[in-house]
Amino acid sequence: MGIIFSYEDADDRTLAFAAGEAGDYIRRMLPDTEVSVQGGTKRGDTAPDWEIVLAVEPDGEPKDHFEIHAADGKGRIAGNHSRSVLIGVYHYLYLLGCRFLGPGKGLERVPRLGSADALAQDCSHTAGYYHRGVCIEGAESLENILDFVDWLPKIGYNTCFIQFQLPYTFLARWYQHEGNAHLEPEELTVEMTAAYTKRIVAEMKKRDLLLQQVGHGWTGESIGIPSMDWKAASYELSGRQRAMLAEVGGVRGFYHGIPMNTNLCYSKPEVVEAFSECVVRYAQVHPEVDYLHVWLADECNNICECEECRKAVPTDQYVHILNVIDRKLTERELDTKIVFLLYQELLWPPKKEKLENPDRFVLMFAPISRSFNSSYQLGGELPAVEEYRRNRIQLPVNVSQNMAYLKAWQEHFTGDSFVYDYHLGRAHYGDFGYVHISRILCEDIAQLGRMGLNGHISCQEMRAGLPNFLPNYVMGRKLFDLDCTFEELAEEYYQAAYGEDWKEVYTYLSGLSSLCSCDYFNNKGSRTDAAVAADMKKAREMTAAFAASESMAKERKDPVCAEFWRVLKYHCRVAAELEAAVGYLAEGKTEEAAQAWNRFSELICENELSFQPYLDVYRIREVSLNFTGFRRLCGCGK
Repeated sequence: MGIIFSYEDADDRTLAFAAGEAGDYIRRMLPDTEVSVQGGTKRGDTAPDWEIVLAVEPDGEPKDHFEIHAADGKGRIAGNHSRSVLIGVYHYLYLLGCRFLGPGKGLERVPRLGSADALAQDCSHTAGYYHRGVCIEGAESLENILDFVDWLPKIGYNTCFIQFQLPYTFLARWYQHEGNAHLEPEELTVEMTAAYTKRIVAEMKKRDLLLQQVGHGWTGESIGIPSMDWKAASYELSGRQRAMLAEVGGVRGFYHGIPMNTNLCYSKPEVVEAFSECVVRYAQVHPEVDYLHVWLADECNNICECEECRKAVPTDQYVHILNVIDRKLTERELDTKIVFLLYQELLWPPKKEKLENPDRFVLMFAPISRSFNSSYQLGGELPAVEEYRRNRIQLPVNVSQNMAYLKAWQEHFTGDSFVYDYHLGRAHYGDFGYVHISRILCEDIAQLGRMGLNGHISCQEMRAGLPNFLPNYVMGRKLFDLDCTFEELAEEYYQAAYGEDWKEVYTYLSGLSSLCSCDYFNNKGSRTDAAVAADMKKAREMTAAFAASESMAKERKDPVCAEFWRVLKYHCRVAAELEAAVGYLAEGKTEEAAQAWNRFSELICENELSFQPYLDVYRIREVSLNFTGFRRLCGCGK
């Protein structure tokens, strides 16, 4: 018995990789079968029992599309892009029973096939949206990022966003073990980060994934100040540099000492020239970047108050700079796409300026202040957009308010667009079961088309897997296939992850999710809340009962199940401490809350290496301290 996976274009590295992946998995599924991989059209003298050909067939459709036809010993997996073929290969393996449940080979279920007859499959599909990806946040190791990049096409994603010119801050948080005194800091230099970034990009390009890069940081970089994190920094500024900074409260300086959060005096021609040149030079040096994000400073209410800047709203100045960038890119024959941002002050649409070359640009809607207790709200009359007030804005909170700003912008721009959302950036920590946030994700994604958006990029930690990676699984699968329902995806995931007792786990984690509030954890509403306190008391009882159940005591022989149950047991310990801390906080018992939070913090810090891929210790501590309120109300974690 012999099987060949061949690919028509011998020079296409993604097809070669896809054929190699198909061969590797089929060898595991049919271990007594000889499986080989072959490039080009030349064939050997002996015909194989099965030959499956991989090919790119462009069709003018930007969305990923693949077709799988395999019967009677012959097959073909064709896609309209190289990455589409790779996604098609993984879907073929999915049809054969493989389940890719998280980043890393240890979270993959690869079944044995009874015979090669199972290779006969027939399927075709076009992605629901064009933009389907994640953006790096939190604290990550190089291995975390590489494992995640490897996982992306397996569940239907097609892009990854590496924030900043170099993702130094996200790597440094891990290698320097920020916030975890139990681990010794490791060396990480800018040069090492540059080398790591090249490896990440190489792995993305091998898979033909779309590369997105930068975002914040241009304001500092354009005046010669490195901007790779959100930390305060001391720089000796020249008179020219200081004059280019935004004037806020009568002072031109770094906003709260942080270059990343500092805007510029955008009315000055020299600022526009420096900013635009910085972007264009980067695009010239980095032709590998498919989507270059051009944003202003982070934070809000930090816009220049000088007399000239007051004559225009920030978005008019922003659009003017974008047009200058576009003209320069066109002059230099660069076709790099520019992603512009609806966020903070930039939620307010321009009053006078408009984008001269809309095809160059992609609108990115970033409703960071939204509620995650409910999904996007469509239908009915949207509230009016508040009048812009310089450095006195209040960000929209509920979903309908955020939608009003998107609709206002869409009256000015009708080109390509996607949402950049934060389900797994902070909100997920408030959902101890991960079922609620996964359902919200599924519901949100289903509505993107009606919102006039063409996809979703998730601003998130790579290590968002405690108790499991259901949210990312649902996100990737739903973005690719809009016909998937949440219950189908959840049941499929739990069966593959937990085995025969999956229903018990699903019932427990669903119940836990129903008692949690993503919004409370993200500092929405009063810190004293009787309803939250009562729910946390029920959650503690539920967790204690499940931790003592017979299912938790069983020995799991299947290695995939064994790992998921190992993580679940740890999750029960972590959840118990966090439920106590949040419950006491909501009751107003600050001393008890502080003690419980310190127990929680010590537990996750002590055990970080044992569960490193599943929980971002830096990020959950940062969010619970600065957003949930343990630092301010309990005086802990300093």
